[in-house]
Amino acid sequence: MNAIDKFVDAIISSDNNYQELDRIYLINRVRALVGDECNINGKSLLAVRDALIQTAIQNQKIVDTPTEKEILSDQLMDLYTPVPSAINQKFWNLYQNSPESATNYFYELSRKNDYIKTKAIAKNISYTTKTDYGDLEITINLSKPEKDPKAIAAAGTQVQTGYPKCQLCMENEGYLGRLGYPARSNHRIIRFMLGGETWGFQYSPYAYFTEHAIFLSHIHRPMVINQHTFSNLLEITKQFPQYFVGSNADLPIVGGSMLSHDHYQGGRHEFPMMKAPVVKNINLPIKNVEAGIVKWPLSDIRLTSDDPEQLIKAATLIHNNWKSYSDEDVDIRAYTGEIRHHTVTPIAYRKDNQYVLDIVLRDNQTSTNYPDGIFHPHKQYQHIKKENIGLIEVMGRAILPARLKTELIEVEKYLLNQPNNMAEYHHDWADQLKQKYEFTSENVEDIVNKETGLVFSHVLENAGVYKWDNQGRKAFDKFINSLNEVK
Repeated sequence: MNAIDKFVDAIISSDNNYQELDRIYLINRVRALVGDECNINGKSLLAVRDALIQTAIQNQKIVDTPTEKEILSDQLMDLYTPVPSAINQKFWNLYQNSPESATNYFYELSRKNDYIKTKAIAKNISYTTKTDYGDLEITINLSKPEKDPKAIAAAGTQVQTGYPKCQLCMENEGYLGRLGYPARSNHRIIRFMLGGETWGFQYSPYAYFTEHAIFLSHIHRPMVINQHTFSNLLEITKQFPQYFVGSNADLPIVGGSMLSHDHYQGGRHEFPMMKAPVVKNINLPIKNVEAGIVKWPLSDIRLTSDDPEQLIKAATLIHNNWKSYSDEDVDIRAYTGEIRHHTVTPIAYRKDNQYVLDIVLRDNQTSTNYPDGIFHPHKQYQHIKKENIGLIEVMGRAILPARLKTELIEVEKYLLNQPNNMAEYHHDWADQLKQKYEFTSENVEDIVNKETGLVFSHVLENAGVYKWDNQGRKAFDKFINSLNEVK
């Protein structure tokens, strides 16, 4: 059997409603994509898919570029993937047994059809680092493909259609892709109702944790944090109690990278912040809600209750008050002129029979001393992390740039007094490490990994609006007291 026959076998044996009578039709569908001559083979489904891509290159059906290979790959896997209506029907039928059986089905399908890029994700470097705030999670992100130079050049001459409006729009479901825009032929979205609107549920193709999910509005509109947001997050934890769900902040600098489309992220993972203890109980003028300050580098107020409506009231109280709250003594200013600086990063999850809402206070001011952001990674730490501190980082998982894979190897050579090409911006840090440790070839990698994690903990401290010192604690108490003064 050649790769075409094997791939068609896989399609017919999949949960895709194709039958043996469809074999010739499917063979011709595949031949139309890759050509008739096929002398390459593979064992696993994805290996067969790769063989078909090589066949297409040999038959001059496509050019050997990352963009054309990605588009063809997803076209092939689309044949293996049930249509959206069939997936949605099976998902919600399984949901009647349990939410977990439904998400298990959709997650495994998204892995099998290579929408979740498991092979690419496996390239990421991940480990944990012990800090004063618990074990932080470190990921050097190597999974996302490098930009295709030919695609970048060609995209500059392409007519911009504005369709889809962004990579989170529902119009991406089944979209072929183009130069400079990812292929999505094998992409599927589960529809569900949330807050009286249609929303979508999908998995992230380049996941950073187990079952990394995205919940997205069917309307292309900017992200916003308000009472409706807190209600939506808690409603998602009702529908999918095995998942946490949170929202990036809705302002630049402190927000995520996709502020143009209303969406949340969630999944089956317990982040370091969720394990962090409450170190001070606080009183709020809301009944049936336990509240406390969490021992965490960012300023986190944890709300716990068995009554979601009361949690929504408490979160709204904090958010509304924080939006207009200033304290010049600790550089906290709600507005500069009419420009708002305050928002929150909310995270919801279930713990036993309780609902939990973590409300993290955010401030996106800049200043002469901190032009990138007062509560943003400061310059001495930007050699490791200078990007926005979004939802995933807020919860204690660093997503660090791919450049560090090679750069940190050069740092290790420098620490061992070996010839190296260490980047200049690592120099001060590396010299500090030399003063702190005696390095050997056996310990240098572990120490550099540990110290990279400690830099991330300092980055999170930079992002915290109230610091863990006497001045910061008193200022935090002052804000908490203001919540009880709201009329």
